[in-house]
Amino acid sequence: MHDIKYIRENPEVFDKALSLRGLSKMSAKILSLDEERRSAILAAETATAEQNKAAKKIGKAKSSNDETAFNTLRDLVASKKKEVTSLASQAKELDQELADLLMTIPNIPLSDVPAGEDELENIEIFKWGTPPQIKNAKEHFEIAGVKPGMDFETASKLSGSRFVLLRGSIARVHRALSQFMLDIHINEHGMTETMTPVLVRDEAMYGTNQLPKFAEDSYKTTNGWWLIPTSEVTLTNTVSGQNLNETDLPIRLTAHTLCFRSEAGSAGKDTSGMLRQHQFEKVEMVSITHPAQSLEEHSRMTKCAQAILEKLGLPYRTVVLCTGDMGFGARKTHDLEVWLPGQGKYREISSISVCGDFQARRMLARFKPAEGGKLQFVHTLNGSGVAVGRCLIAVLENGQNEDGSVSLPPVLSPYLGNCTRINSTGGLE
Repeated sequence: MHDIKYIRENPEVFDKALSLRGLSKMSAKILSLDEERRSAILAAETATAEQNKAAKKIGKAKSSNDETAFNTLRDLVASKKKEVTSLASQAKELDQELADLLMTIPNIPLSDVPAGEDELENIEIFKWGTPPQIKNAKEHFEIAGVKPGMDFETASKLSGSRFVLLRGSIARVHRALSQFMLDIHINEHGMTETMTPVLVRDEAMYGTNQLPKFAEDSYKTTNGWWLIPTSEVTLTNTVSGQNLNETDLPIRLTAHTLCFRSEAGSAGKDTSGMLRQHQFEKVEMVSITHPAQSLEEHSRMTKCAQAILEKLGLPYRTVVLCTGDMGFGARKTHDLEVWLPGQGKYREISSISVCGDFQARRMLARFKPAEGGKLQFVHTLNGSGVAVGRCLIAVLENGQNEDGSVSLPPVLSPYLGNCTRINSTGGLE
């Protein structure tokens, strides 16, 4: 959520930042509502002071047997009491209206984020590895050795479209990938493994800006819980409502969870194979930092995700998203795009974003400076480290052989009983 004080002091800068997001000017509407709210608060405070002043005079009038003054003051107190109640209610409604409006406005981009309308204007900043030369490269679900272990038909019978049932070697490689990622993030990147719920309350979804903007893209149970679209929701909200010590920062967390997205806004996109599913798994990274450290942490987290792909030998590129393609809560985002031979293109496998204090204000997550002074909002960052299903796709497609077998990355061998390939009939060997 935005800092209203910043908007008061920088309305033109705020509007210009929104224009980079493709939005119209909003500062005038926000500040008008803010002024109305503040006026109601001041009026309520003034009426309260007048009520208290009259109340003090009642006792004096009563003790002096001045019945006329007593009755006048009593009526005035009663009138002011009603006025205070009305004004306080009005101020509360205006305060909620302002908060609701601010909740719908995306974060403003950092000054070095490239301006642009969509993904075509993202800028490549790094590339690693050489895409393999594979004759007649197939998509993951077409590879002979993969077909026995990737069952869309049974999944559709159980749950409908955009689900998959993994069996045998494919399920095992999928599990190995998640374990491998966790081990790297814990042992080499200094993150704390966390097992989180996948059902959360409204407050958690508001805290990480999934609500109110993206309600239709998420699943809600009949008793009011939300299924998390990513463990960014749970990991980030672990500091919700807390006043941390500066020495607690940075907090670096990782989790492997199921994730759920209705993909309401993605009808007709990537319907083939495992690329876009309603239920999927991710290894997530979240950092809670001091404001002065957040940009450095963004670079560090990007390298953590890159390390996973490099250890797996998967060619990828890193792009910085333009203002029009950036997520709602981000101030800057790096996307990692892995090479998929079956499609002959790079596809997103991780997004690493720095959010500044945007989420912290929603969660009321702050820290006490070591040298004293006022509480400050923490900065939050999140990123995939990486999406397990998409990583499985990349491993299968980049490792495919002409005979329908798949050569697996050597780093996965310890997780697969020292097996190094999937043969053309789907067995590990």
